[in-house]
Amino acid sequence: MFTLYKSYCPVVSPFDPCKPILEKIYSTPPNLYIGFQPPNLPQFTPLEALKAGTLWKPFYDPYFNPFEKTKGGLPR
Repeated sequence: MFTLYKSYCPVVSPFDPCKPILEKIYSTPPNLYIGFQPPNLPQFTPLEALKAGTLWKPFYDPYFNPFEKTKGGLPR
């Protein structure tokens, strides 16, 4: 299944002084999955592009921390 979020399980030592994090999650950018830039991609307006950090809509990645709470109190 395709997802922009990946995870891995780091090595946990019995001698770690802190409670271990058993699963770490990270985000991968969408441009990793597009081999080349096709012509005529949809574009943001110049003001939207400044806010989004990219001109092309398929390359936009609104990063959300998987542990953030939404307004309803549930994780995303």
